[in-house]
Amino acid sequence: MEVLLEKNSPTLASLKVKLTKEDYQPKVDKTIKDYAKRVNLKGFRPGKVPSHVIQRMYGKSILVDEVNNLLSTAVSTYIRENKLQVVGDPVPDREKAAEVNWDNATELEFAYDLGIASDFDTNLSELPAVKRYTINADDAELAKTIDNLRERFPDSTHPEVSELGDMIFGELKQEATEFTTRTAVPTKQLSEDALPKFIGVKKEDVITFDIQNTFNDEAAIAHVTGKKKEDVASLEGEYTLIVEDITRSAPAELTQELFDKVLGAGVVENEEQFKEKVLEVIKGNYERETEALLRRDIEIALLDNIAIELPGDFLKDWLEKTNEGKFTREQIEEQFEDFQKSLKLSLIKNKIADTAGVKVEYPEILEFTRNMVKGQFGIYGDDENMKETIDRVAQGYLADKERDNYTSIFNQVFDNKVLDVIRNQVPTDEQTIEVSEFEALAKGEAQEA
Repeated sequence: MEVLLEKNSPTLASLKVKLTKEDYQPKVDKTIKDYAKRVNLKGFRPGKVPSHVIQRMYGKSILVDEVNNLLSTAVSTYIRENKLQVVGDPVPDREKAAEVNWDNATELEFAYDLGIASDFDTNLSELPAVKRYTINADDAELAKTIDNLRERFPDSTHPEVSELGDMIFGELKQEATEFTTRTAVPTKQLSEDALPKFIGVKKEDVITFDIQNTFNDEAAIAHVTGKKKEDVASLEGEYTLIVEDITRSAPAELTQELFDKVLGAGVVENEEQFKEKVLEVIKGNYERETEALLRRDIEIALLDNIAIELPGDFLKDWLEKTNEGKFTREQIEEQFEDFQKSLKLSLIKNKIADTAGVKVEYPEILEFTRNMVKGQFGIYGDDENMKETIDRVAQGYLADKERDNYTSIFNQVFDNKVLDVIRNQVPTDEQTIEVSEFEALAKGEAQEA
């Protein structure tokens, strides 16, 4: 077997593969023998079909399959061993393949067109400094966050007389239609004209109201009646609500009950520890936001300072063929600049990872998924009671092959590890800013993007 690379330009090449009979015939002969043992043909005992019969009936298709397998292995091996920065897939030369005489095969020759990224260096220490922000989370930010948590986990009381903001529970009826259900009426969803009927009521009071003129919108009517939103327009007439209970929510007091709800049972034992832990969470949240901004700025710096030439026309043709029927040439042209940026960034990161020996192991993937699940559950501390559940959910998430979650998490962990390598080499300009400054900066960046 002979494999020869011919560079036509810095970004285009032709890979020629020559196969002699000694390369493919042993594999063909072995496959024919295997067929002879397995195939059932009329007139022959099972496993006793002569090889020349198999050769006559299936020889050509077996030859084509084995040669294609050899070609696939030869091309991928050459690319890997010679560390070619191939972009897109190798494209077979159809005219060259059509010249092959399969009926009288001896020496076979094939060719593939390759798109190649130009050579580039990743001298990260030579990149300009990237701004890295630290957000000053002060006492005002802590107080604001705690107020939000008190409202998110409110204390509930059951007053004797209703006020604005209360939830009124009871039995809702309409005698004319024999409709009845138990429901909750949120006073905040009542129209201004109807509100006085629901303020100052107590248990066992009966409130009569018109269903269409009482609430702010159709969603509120649907919630109270249990009907679908699209069906509420057909409701009409007076309904009665027999009051059974009144619930009033107020911002939670700073008690152990709130501490446990927010952080997990027993994580903190007093208000001082609670504030320290909440401040820690605030700083962690802002650190994640600044890390996201840093990641974006690093990626921009990499693209702006590392020049890579790509075979544009080759890639557009390849995208059109591989996505036939999904995207038009015009759509590919419109999105090609973003595709090129993504591809260049991937090439840069892969080269950095290869140089640094970055590898991703399953325990790292599982730990990343655990933390993601904890975030979704709103668990800030290490809740021992939840560990088994979190592990089960995380493992189930990674096992979902239909959504290919494992590959998605693998790529995120890989990206994070490469970013760590980059951060240790790229100079940074450290800046401490206030929350309001960061919010304005992030908002401006989002609008610019």
